[in-house]
Amino acid sequence: MARRDLSGAVDFGVLERMTGGDDGISEEVLGLFTQQASMWSPMLDVREDGWRDGVHTIRGAAAGIGAGALAEACAMAEASEKAGAPPLLNRVRDALDVALADVAAYRHELMLRSLKG
Repeated sequence: MARRDLSGAVDFGVLERMTGGDDGISEEVLGLFTQQASMWSPMLDVREDGWRDGVHTIRGAAAGIGAGALAEACAMAEASEKAGAPPLLNRVRDALDVALADVAAYRHELMLRSLKG
């Protein structure tokens, strides 16, 4: 997996502007995003009391790295009534999967760059 595998779900220009183009900081931020996604994604179910908190947290993390479609899906789910949330939470999970694949490809590229020195 490498940069050529990016789907466009994440605008890494947002991340690069935030980190000043520092690959080490970018890797750290993407690692934190991946950890947060892992921690909060089990909450993306209306049967969980904290489903809205999970969506809110993922929304902020997504916006911070440039995952606009994921942040938008989260905003829609967060604003929904509980009864209408399940299909919106499915969209969040789908968008999260695509964003995580892009993050993995980008992190791989960062790793390759670090090996080249």
